[in-house]
This record gives sequence, structure tokens and C-alpha cells, in this order.
Amino acid sequence: MIFAHVHPGQAAGPGPAGMMNAVVALTAALAYGAAAGRLRRRGDVWSRWRDTSFSAGSGALAWAAVGPLPGGPFTAHMVQHLIVGMAAPLLLVLARPLTLVLRALPPGAARRGLLALAHSGAVGLLLFPPLAALLDAGGLWLLYRTELFAALRHLPWLNALVHAHVLAAGLLFTFAVCQLDPVSRRWGLRVRGATLLATGAAHAVLAKSVYAAGPPGTAFTTADLHTGAQVMYYGGDLVEAALAVVLAGSWYAATGRARTRHRARRPAPEAAVSLPAPAQRRGVRWAQDTGFAGVEPVAHGPDDDASQPAGRGKPSRTSRTPGE
Repeated sequence: MIFAHVHPGQAAGPGPAGMMNAVVALTAALAYGAAAGRLRRRGDVWSRWRDTSFSAGSGALAWAAVGPLPGGPFTAHMVQHLIVGMAAPLLLVLARPLTLVLRALPPGAARRGLLALAHSGAVGLLLFPPLAALLDAGGLWLLYRTELFAALRHLPWLNALVHAHVLAAGLLFTFAVCQLDPVSRRWGLRVRGATLLATGAAHAVLAKSVYAAGPPGTAFTTADLHTGAQVMYYGGDLVEAALAVVLAGSWYAATGRARTRHRARRPAPEAAVSLPAPAQRRGVRWAQDTGFAGVEPVAHGPDDDASQPAGRGKPSRTSRTPGE
């Protein structure tokens, strides 16, 4: 997707590329809704919150492509990058689009091919959280701390390539941290949590450096530069906090499922409670002293004495004495 209408040096207005991006985003939202409706018509459960999340993510991408963005050129550019690289990917990933497609596709070559791609080694490598973070945050450092940002105004194809990378890297990083869709290699909480913290720190340091000095080769006003850096800093923190909530929620759900499986495998407790060894010895000694040794227990009831054979009922203290 090409997002160019707020980049310095570009003409104002979305242009044909922006309009095409908006159409693509809204078409994806309609396709998602159609697939979710197909699942529900055949009786499958699919949360409507996922429909809302995907629609919001697609709508945000469309707005970033054609809508009016606030602030000066650099602030508008940073708002656009925050939407395209962080907010929209989170909303799209929360909708679990891969799971939806796999469930909506009929059994056949297309479904098998998509499942094989999702479980391939190349996809597993790209979803390694530190690598996804390097592609995401590393690209931003390369963009804002080198002459690359200044070169975008003269090379439209490079501008389109950079924006496509921002969206793809944002999706990849969010997918790797959340891991909501089925993939072959799932990384643990420590790896994903540490990667999220490290990426958040790198993003915050980059925002502070942009606040202190703009991208090399550019000349934005101080107010515009500071506002854009603050959007990058606080907006990035907000999205990263949302990612942390998703990560904690997935850990909580996984822990609950593990405990349920553990309880299902655990054997049922014994019906009779055995006494400790000292209590058992005291019970035997008392039975020997009182002459109850060898007497089997019987059920208590009004007819106990009449129904039990002689010598098996509860002895009476008046008829028997110790030593009989």
C-alpha cells in the first residue's frame, strides 16, 4: 500500500494511489465480513468483536491513505506512520484473519497450500520475535537517522517501498508478539515479553532523538518537529501497552487451559481415608483390650441386633466384661 499524500515534497491530497489504497482496505474489510458471515450461517461461532476489530483496522488504513491528517507536514507524517505501522496492524491481528481464512476455505488445494505456508520454516523464521522486532524498529531507525527520509521526496518508488515496509513490518511484529493465529512455532512468554520491552525502549529512544534533531537533510519547523516526535513517543507507548495487555491475556488463558488438562489427568482421590499409623495402632490396642478384636463393623439401625447373627452385633457393656 502506498501512503504518500502527507510526505514532504508530495502534492497535497491523496491522489490515485491513496484512493486505490483506501479501496483495497475497504475491500479487505468486506471480504472479512463475508467470510465471517459464511461461518455463522453454517453454525460456527465467530466473535463479532473480531469483525469490529478488522473493520476498525481497515478503516484506519483507509483514513491514513485519503483522510485529512492533523498538524504540520512532519506531524501528519508521524500520525500516518503510527496508524499504518502500529495501530492498524494491532487491530487487524486481533481479528485473527488467518484463522478465519483457514476455517472459511473448503477442503482443497488452496486450504492445504495456505496451511503449508503458515507452517513453513521461512514463515517460522520471520515470526521469531527478535527478528520481527529488528525488521520493524530497525527500519524506523534507518528511516529517521539517515538520509533515507530526505531522499523519499525525490523518489516516489522508494517512498512507496518504505511505506509498504512499515505496514508489513508492523503486521509481522504484532503477529509475532501476539501469536493468536495457528503457526507451527510458538514462542514463550519470556521471549515475546522481552522482545516487546526492548522494542518499546528502542522506539522511545528514537522518538527522543527525533525530538532533539530532525531527520538528516530535512528542515521542519521546531514546533512541527517536536509535535511529531511526541506523537511518535506517546502514541507508540499506547499501542505497546495494548500489546502488553494482549500478551498477558493470552498467557492467562493458556495457563487456565494447562491447569484444566492437569486436573483431567490427575487420578480421583481415594474414597476411604486411611488413618495415620499411630492412630491405627491405638485402634488395634483398644480393640484387643475391650474384646472387640475380630468383630466386623455393621450398619447402625433400629433392627441391627435382630438382623445380625449371634456374635456379630454391637456388644453390650452390661452383658460382656473385659476378659470374657
